[in-house]
This record gives sequence, structure tokens and C-alpha cells, in this order.
Amino acid sequence: MSGAGAAVLGWALLAGALLPPPPVRPQPLPQPLPHDHRDVQQKEAQFNTTYIDWVDANLLNIYAFNHSVRRNTTEGVRVSVNVLSHYKDRPVLFVVRQKEAVVSFQVPLILRGLYQRKYAYQEVSRTLCQPQTKAEVETQHFYVDVSTLSLNTSYQLRVTRVENFVLRTNERFSFNATAAQPQYFKYEFPEEVDSVIVKVTSAMAFPCSVISIQDILCPVYDLDNNVAFIGMYQTMTKKAAITVQKKDFPSHSFYVVVVVKTEDEACGGPLPYYPLSKDASPDEPVDQHNRQKTLEVMVSPAITSEAYVRSVLFCLGIFLSFYILTLLIACWESCRQHKRKGLLAAMDSPSLDTGHSRSIPNSFLNHGPYDSYGYGSFGNGSSSSTEGITDSLASAEVSYSYVGQEQFKRRTPSAPTRPLSIAMGEWSLENVASRPRLDSLSSVEEDDYDTLADIDYDKNVIRTKQYLCVADLARKDKRVLRKKYQIYFWNIATIAVFYALPVIQLVITYQTVVNVTGNQDICYYNFLCAHPLGNLSAFNNILSNLGYVLLGLLFLLIILQREINYNRALLRNDSHALECGIPKHFGLFYAMGTALMMEGLLSACYHVCPNYTNFQFDTSFMYMIAGLCMLKLYQKRHPDINASAYSAYACLALVIFFSVVGVVFGKGNTAFWIVFSVIHIVATLLLSTQLYYMGRWKLDSGILRRILHVLYTDCVRQCSGPMYVDRMVLLVMGNIINWSLAAYGLIVRPNDFASYLLAIGICNLLLYFAFYIIMKLRSGERIKLIPLLCIISTSVVWGFALFFFFQGLSTWQKTPAESREHNRDCILLDFFDDHDIWHFLSSIAMFGSFLVLLTLDDDLDCVQRDKIYVF
Repeated sequence: MSGAGAAVLGWALLAGALLPPPPVRPQPLPQPLPHDHRDVQQKEAQFNTTYIDWVDANLLNIYAFNHSVRRNTTEGVRVSVNVLSHYKDRPVLFVVRQKEAVVSFQVPLILRGLYQRKYAYQEVSRTLCQPQTKAEVETQHFYVDVSTLSLNTSYQLRVTRVENFVLRTNERFSFNATAAQPQYFKYEFPEEVDSVIVKVTSAMAFPCSVISIQDILCPVYDLDNNVAFIGMYQTMTKKAAITVQKKDFPSHSFYVVVVVKTEDEACGGPLPYYPLSKDASPDEPVDQHNRQKTLEVMVSPAITSEAYVRSVLFCLGIFLSFYILTLLIACWESCRQHKRKGLLAAMDSPSLDTGHSRSIPNSFLNHGPYDSYGYGSFGNGSSSSTEGITDSLASAEVSYSYVGQEQFKRRTPSAPTRPLSIAMGEWSLENVASRPRLDSLSSVEEDDYDTLADIDYDKNVIRTKQYLCVADLARKDKRVLRKKYQIYFWNIATIAVFYALPVIQLVITYQTVVNVTGNQDICYYNFLCAHPLGNLSAFNNILSNLGYVLLGLLFLLIILQREINYNRALLRNDSHALECGIPKHFGLFYAMGTALMMEGLLSACYHVCPNYTNFQFDTSFMYMIAGLCMLKLYQKRHPDINASAYSAYACLALVIFFSVVGVVFGKGNTAFWIVFSVIHIVATLLLSTQLYYMGRWKLDSGILRRILHVLYTDCVRQCSGPMYVDRMVLLVMGNIINWSLAAYGLIVRPNDFASYLLAIGICNLLLYFAFYIIMKLRSGERIKLIPLLCIISTSVVWGFALFFFFQGLSTWQKTPAESREHNRDCILLDFFDDHDIWHFLSSIAMFGSFLVLLTLDDDLDCVQRDKIYVF
């Protein structure tokens, strides 16, 4: 070789050593052969045999099974697989081909949870849908195809028959389920059974599961991501119950599907820890290992149509018996009144004050019942003389008697007080007595009386006396007050119409959504005692509200009868009706009866689909009933200064507003509870001031100066007790209770804000009622037999009613699954549950409470109003 050639070769070798090596072409992954070139291995397989095999991209394994199917016997077939490799990006596909259905799933099985989290499962079991057969015995074939695009992958396959695939009536069956191994069973209706209740229980609350009732169709939706597609379903922790009717399933059979969810958030449980690291991809699925749950299912017959009829008749019988009882008492009272009138006609009965023969005052003659007379001895006639006024004043402190009643003595004040005529002055009395009467009803307005300067002065004198009688607070024109209190009835009737119509429309929509979607988590029933009727899911909870409506109507009829009798007495110029007893105003009573009926209607609407969004339907008129009862109790002895209907309903609307806001935003919200507690305390103080001074105070810029002046004069210059001791005792107790309730709410922050707010109203009502009873007895008055029996029986019924109320069969403050843990079986006639008993007893107790308010002061019907003490 020449020297030049050797040099070139040397330089070439040196350049090759210095240059980098050429890139190496990567080896391609094995690709599947075309369909014609893929290896297909078909094997005859047997039940209850575990096959351990492998598959890759160029191999398709087919397992052929056959089994006999009988027309009257159903056997379940279950396919269980386990992939032994860990190629999550290249799963193994299993396809089960049947006569009428195809089921396919991949392993690892990827299921999604909240926020699109992925969970992977290596072991998967699926129950095959069983096609129907018309032949007596038929051999059916199905095939399990196994394929993949990954490398050599090992797996296990086992096909078994499911024992107890068909559930038996009233027999319990236990089984296990996981998210990737759901279970379902078949139930066939017996000939004599029209509806059944499927009860599923578990000793463990979590993992959360779903119970579904599906028709006998293929495929069966038995995975977490598709179980809600058809049928009825509900989430479950420890209890679940679904009532199934035969008419809804043409084949008279259905599947009970049990699926374990990937997460517990739907059942109120915590979200699982979702590991995220720098090396892990956000889309990397998480292996949940073994989320297994042991459950027990039992299918039992539901009640028959005869039970529905029996329960309806029972409900009607209970409340119609009150109509019969009321009619009997009315007949007895009418007979007693006739005997009494005959006795009075036969004897020369003495008058109330003088003891002489009774005569009708001239001021009551030639005037209709609706002329402008006063209630007390002030201005009760058109005469300009003050003789009647001074006679009443002179007799204010003496005892009196009347036929059929015990001697009544007004309580003598411990401190001497000036006569009213001296305190007011002769000029004032003359002006009051000589005030011209308004003859036109259309011209009578409440403000006409109050705006006169002398009358305003008269009000300030009379209402600030130390000891008041009913005549002092019953001075306004009767026609004015009659119209004023009738507004209560017309306003609540208007509110009821505008409130009820959209409520009814809304709950019908709710029920329709439940029936169409099958999602039974929308409504919080007691599913262990929910009896459907037509499109209604829980007819028993609706029927039990009938008592509110019937008893409310009965109360309205009683009030109507009382008003008719009172108007007849006025037409007869009966002196007892004109100037004796507590002033008769029936507008608030009509409003109370209407509110009771509306409570029944709206409670029934609420129980069509009880849930978080319509809770106020059940409580709104409860607030109104409590408020109206307090107003009526106050009106009895303060008819002139009671609140108007507009201000009363405005305050009740504010209460309902806070109820809604508290439920929506109050749970765990410290700022809300602080604001509400402050408003509660301030409102209590303002109301206390209004009641203590009988409305004779003003909230203006000088209020602080006047408060300081009172504190200085009564506490610094001289230590004097309160002028109105009885009122002060009531208001101090009321403030203690309300401040305590406000502190309790601020510290504890109860979850059920609606019940907490209702408890505030009930506590104040009970306090005022107890004070009224005590002061009535202290004043020498008595309680007649009928109101006494009503008080005792109503108290007993309220006690039992509250016992059933606090059983708590469901609660929308928790998740639907957690609420079902409180469900219980029926306790009355296999139709009514504890809450239905609460409806029965509370309606009777409210009716009894109304009767107490109506009859409590019947003992004063023959007592002049200037001798009835105000408290």
C-alpha cells in the first residue's frame, strides 16, 4: 500500500473514532396481527373451575359455556376475573356474549368518583343477565372472550352459578359486595301479593352503597357510574327500604341491585386521601384495595288495600268524634241556658250593683247592637250626663253578686290611689261623657278617637294608672275594633291562598321528578313506613294531617256559633253582653282556626316530598299560630291597645325570613348567630318596654335622655320599686328566658334552626299563658269546669305529642343515607309511624289549646268590665 493511501485510511479511522455513533432505531412493540392472522383459541369451559391463562396482542382466548335453563327456574351466572399483571395503561378486555345481551368490561376496571378522581380495581365480578325462555328446558350457550393490546398478561377466570339468586318472601339473605363486584338478585311477586317492601341492612355504615330496583331487562346497570340510569334507587349506610308495586312491573318480577360506591361522600362520609406526588400523574388511578361491605336483604309483603281503607276510616272516625262531642256539649249547654233563663224569669233577680230590680238602662233602648257604645262605664250612652260614669266609679271597690255565681271581690291595692275622677279632672270626664256619637259606620275610623287632644290626654292618664280594669282599655268604638280584628282573618285568608297555590304546584313537581327519575334521595321519608297511593310515595304522612283541617274547621264553626249568639244578645239589648265580661272580638279566633287548617294543608304538602328546600312549608303557620295565640291572650284584657293585623303579620313575616336565612346560612356561621342573638335581645327589650308602659312611650332621639332620667330618679335619688309589679315580674321572667335562649343559640348553634326559632315562640307563649292563669286566680277569678278540663287534657296530650315528635324518624339536616338510619317500622295499624301519631296528637292539642283561650274567661260573662282586673 502506498504511503498516500495509508494516510487517507488513517485519517478515516481517526475521524470514525471521534464522531458519535449513529442513532439506533428502537424496536417496535408487538402489534396485533390482522384479524385473519390473530391466533384464536376456543376452549370448552366448565362451571366452578378456575382458569389461569395468559393473553397478548396476537392472541384471543374464547371460553365456551353452556347450561340448561328451565322456564320456571332461574339460576344466576357470575363471572369473576383477576388480572395478575400491572399494565394499567393496557388493560385486558373481557366480553361476555349471550343470547340476548353482551356484557363487556376491562380489567383493571377504572371507576370515577368526585372531581373526576380515578379508582382502579384488579378483581372484577359481574352477574350475567338471564334471558327468558318459553321452552320447558332449553340449553343456552354463552362465550367469554379475552383480549388485550399489551404484552404477555396473566389472568384468572372463574364462572360459577349463583346460589339463592331468586329471593324468597320473608327470608333474609346475606352477601358481600364491592365497587367492582356488585350483586343483584331476582324477586318474583307471589299471586296474592300486590306490593312488597325491600329492606336492606348492614352492620357497617361505610363504605357507602346504592340499592336499586330494576325491571327484568338486559343489560342490568350494576356499576357505580350507571346504576342511576333506570329504576328506583337510594343511597345507603345501614338501612334502606324501597316499596315496590306489582303494577309497575309487567313481568311481575324485578332485580334488586346492590352497588358499593367508590367514595363515601354521598353518604356523609369523608373523601379518601388522594395521593399526589411529583412523580405521579394527576390522571393516575388509585387502587382502593378492598372496599367490601356485608349486607342483608329481605323482601316482605306490604300492606293490602284493606289496610288503606281501615286506616282512612280510623282517621275520619277519630276527628269526626270531636264533632259529635261538640254537638252534645252544645245541646247540654243550650238546655242549661234555657233552664237558667226560666229561673231568672220566674224570680225578681237583683241588679249587679244596687241589689234592686233589674232594668235595662235608657241608654240601651232604641239603639241597634252596632251603635257606638263603649265597653265599660265610660261613654256607654248618648246622654250628656255623667251620672252613669260616677256611679261606676263609686262602685269600683265594692263587692257585688249575681245569680248563679259566687261573690266576687276585686283585689284591693296595697297603696292608696286617687279616684279616677280626681286624677282625670271633671273637665275630662264631662268631655268623655258628652262626646257625640258617630252614627255612620263608614265614617268610623280608629284614629278618629285617638287624635282628639282631650282623649289623648285621657289615654295617658288612664293607661298609666297603677291598677287598671278592662273598662279602662275597652273605650274605643266597638265597630272600629270589630273591623280592626276582622282584618286578621281576611289577611291570613289572603296569605293562605297566595302561599298555598305555588306550594302545591311545587310539591307536585317534586313528586313527579321522584317518580320519573327514580331518585329516592330527593325526599326524606320514613321509608320503613311509607305507603304509596297513586303518585304519592307516602300517603300515610299526608293522611295524618287531616286532623288539622277537620279540627280547624270545627273551631271555626264553634266561633261562628258563639258570634251568632253574641249578636243575638246584642239585638236583645242584653246588659251582660253590652257591659259585662271580656269584650267579645272574634276576628283573631277566625284567624287562628284558618291558620290551623292551613297548617294541615301545608304540612301535607311538605310531606309529599320532605326535604331541605321546602321545610318552611311545614313551619310557617306554626309560627303564625304561636303569634296569634299570644296576641289573642293579650287582646283579652287589652282590646284597645293590641297590635294591628298589618304590624303583627309583618313581624311574623320577619320571623319566617330569619327562619329561612338561619337554615340556609346559619349552620356553623358565627357571624349569623351573633347578629341574630343581638336582634333577639333588642327585640325582647323593645317589646318589654311596649308592654310595660302600655304603648305610652316613644322611640325617638330623646329615648336615652329619658332612660337616664328614670334611672336617676328611681335608682339614685330614691330607691323605689316598679310601679307595675305584676307586669314587671312577667317581663323580667320573659327577658331571662329569652336571653338564655339567645345565649344557648350563640354557644351551641343548633343545626335545626327552624325548630330552635319555634321553641322561642312556644316558650314565650307558655310563659305568658302561665302568667295569665296565675294572675287570674290571684285576682279572685275562677276557672270553670269546661276550660279546666280542656287545660288538663290538653296538657296531657301535648306531653304525649312531644314524645312522638322527638323520635326523629328522618332529618334533612343529614344526607339521605344518614337520615334513613333513623327510619322505623309502623306502630299503629301497620300504617302510621311515630310522626303520624305526632300529627294526630298535636292537632288535637292545638284544638284543645284554642278551646282554652276561647272559654278561659267564661266565668266573667256576668261581671262588669270596670271590675275585671287587667294584667
